[in-house]
Amino acid sequence: MTERPAPTDEDVLGGLEPNQVRVRFPPSPTGLLTVGNIRSALFNWAFAHHYGGKLVLRIEDTDKSRNTPEALQYTLDSLTWLGLNWDEGPEVGGDFGPYLQSERMDTYADVVAKLLAAGRAYHCYCSQEELDQRREAARTAGQHSGYDGHCRALTPEQVQAYIEEGRRPVVRLRMPDRPITFDDLVRGEITFLPENLGDYVLVRANGYPLYPLVNPVDDALMEITHVLRGEDLLPSTPRQIALYEALAEIGIGSGRTPRFGHLPFVMGEGNKKLSKRDPGAGLGEYMERGFLPEGLLNYLALLGWSIADDRDVFTMDEMIKAFDIRKVNANAARFDPKKCEAINASHMRLLEPADWAGRAVPFLAKAGVLPAEPSDAQLALLTAAVPHVQERMNTFSEAPEMLGFLFVSDQDFSIDPDSAAKVLTGDAGAVLEATGKALAGVGEWKTEPIEAALRASLIEGLGLKPKNAFGPVRVAISGRRISPPLFESLELLGRESSLRRIEQARASLPAD
Repeated sequence: MTERPAPTDEDVLGGLEPNQVRVRFPPSPTGLLTVGNIRSALFNWAFAHHYGGKLVLRIEDTDKSRNTPEALQYTLDSLTWLGLNWDEGPEVGGDFGPYLQSERMDTYADVVAKLLAAGRAYHCYCSQEELDQRREAARTAGQHSGYDGHCRALTPEQVQAYIEEGRRPVVRLRMPDRPITFDDLVRGEITFLPENLGDYVLVRANGYPLYPLVNPVDDALMEITHVLRGEDLLPSTPRQIALYEALAEIGIGSGRTPRFGHLPFVMGEGNKKLSKRDPGAGLGEYMERGFLPEGLLNYLALLGWSIADDRDVFTMDEMIKAFDIRKVNANAARFDPKKCEAINASHMRLLEPADWAGRAVPFLAKAGVLPAEPSDAQLALLTAAVPHVQERMNTFSEAPEMLGFLFVSDQDFSIDPDSAAKVLTGDAGAVLEATGKALAGVGEWKTEPIEAALRASLIEGLGLKPKNAFGPVRVAISGRRISPPLFESLELLGRESSLRRIEQARASLPAD
């Protein structure tokens, strides 16, 4: 890899008009999407939308033993939830379908037949044992241990002999005997030497096409112009470039080789690449915890890219406008769960109260706090509470604990035992008795009069510090030590429920 000046827009587009940009995201429906998958999808989506091009969703579902219809639907639903809309692909259609690789097997077989006929690919009859032996001999001699081209130029007699032995050949691509150089949009110019690029397998002996064949074939036929993918796939790039060239020779696709950009690794704990088994790696966790799609995407965008040196929080529309593949950092990016949560919290605070309330309802309903379809009065109460909790919550899964006390009946209301043990002690009985008397005399049930009455009674009258004065009141009405602001909570809860809960809490205290 060598240093080079940052490419211009003209370099990035490679002679294309901006609206001719076509990128793809090719997930395999074998389970949950990871944050690394999503980051790749996001960068492709932003790149396409920045230039007014198209994002193609193509499904790598050729592994029948691992792919399921349920996993495919989950993938589609997840991308929809994230708002990463695709322009072509399943459920959308397009001119270059089908978009499931399992439905393109005849296409791959036809392309392989043409590569063989043109001499750009050949049958290899070497057994695995023979390959292992030759590789070990090469390593012992200090030579390159890749495939040695043994079957590149077999005579008809040798081929017939292998066939009579019952050998089933693989198909290999005939790699060029020259260096392969390409200008990576993220990493600059990269060169691979021919001695490190052996003829690789396109089709297994059972006739099954492999990833290094099907993806370039699909890219060529779907006229993909740019391939933005993880750096773990970088070693396969020169082989794929050689295949693009071979496909162009036999008239497959537009004849253009896509521009490549290899995105940095996402690292987890211990400075290791984030694994799908690591905590925080799967998308499902963020959906379950109540992250906002825009909050999660905002954070993932920061794993290798930034909108500005002094700014971390932005909308997806702002990202589309500002996204520049040339500014993606080639160095690995570390996934920080705490920062991810903080970015999400910032987006939650940007929501209008009605929007916030609507997004919280499914989590309150799941916890049994609200019905799936709340009444107008319940929604009004929830919306009124939003400004008092937006600064206190990081995810919507926190909503039931923070807001549940507002929606439970006084008969079903209970106080958290731990909170009671730590707060409803000592002078709590006197505090609650004074609170009940002070609140009973409040005229208009609003935050300001409520606060004035309690401060006069508990702080001035009893001489208590605010923590000792208001802590028992908070626990009595909310059931917990952490709640929305106390005086606002009393107003939201209402006069009758507030007085009833204070009396219930006082009555529950042990007698002196």
